[in-house]
Amino acid sequence: DLTKKKKKKKNRGGLFGCSAAAQVKTSRETKGQFLSVNMAFSVGVMSAMYLTKGITGAHLNPAVTLSFCVLGDVPWRRLVPYSLSQLLGAYLASGLVYLVYYDAIMDFSGGVLTVYGPNETASIFATYPSEYLSLGRSFLDQIVGTAMLMLCILSLGETRNTPAPPELIPPIVAVIVLGISMSMSANCGAAINPARDLGPRLFTLTAGWGTEVFTCYNYWFWVPLVAPMIGGVLGSAMYVVFIECHLPDPEPPKDLAMPSTTTEDITMSFLIII
Repeated sequence: DLTKKKKKKKNRGGLFGCSAAAQVKTSRETKGQFLSVNMAFSVGVMSAMYLTKGITGAHLNPAVTLSFCVLGDVPWRRLVPYSLSQLLGAYLASGLVYLVYYDAIMDFSGGVLTVYGPNETASIFATYPSEYLSLGRSFLDQIVGTAMLMLCILSLGETRNTPAPPELIPPIVAVIVLGISMSMSANCGAAINPARDLGPRLFTLTAGWGTEVFTCYNYWFWVPLVAPMIGGVLGSAMYVVFIECHLPDPEPPKDLAMPSTTTEDITMSFLIII
């Protein structure tokens, strides 16, 4: 049940992923590579889902929560509390990564915390666009990535299709996230999660990087906040229109006994007709 108890949770996907990003960047890729970061985020998602699926149904992403609200699977009143919890978890996870890798970050950056240049460290925490990327293309990038996320995960619990065993859903979702990250992160980091991006961005704002984390690239920060929300709903709509509506009706349980017709029933029916 995706709508059980409400409780705050740390964003372990962000903790693992940002830690890997810090390790790879500050070591100048001598202690990990691009794949390391993607795999760490995926393992973090899997771990967080196992930890919280019995509490909130493993809601880690405001775009996913919004999509389930639109589908009617989660009450709308839970959208804001869930989203704020996800945002707080991402913020706290970023703070922990900063504490763990503080010395490495300062050594790498020379003590200058910035968004631009070869020694920038802001991208350890939040996502930023590539220099060649247009605003419209980056918006499309985030819509497509989040739509694919929802399109894939909605099928996992569909009993009329080929549902995944409940205990295997977290690793399957992790593999989906890994596939999206490995194929759609070159443009702008494949945030596909507004909390995963805004939480760390707010942390860098308060930890020394300053307002540049919001003003850089012509105030690009709103793209990974808005586009994933739209993409999640579009992906859900695609699933309903192209998959769910074409699935066969569920079969009645086989152990239901057929009603028996007795002589007394026939007599009573006859009397009623008369």
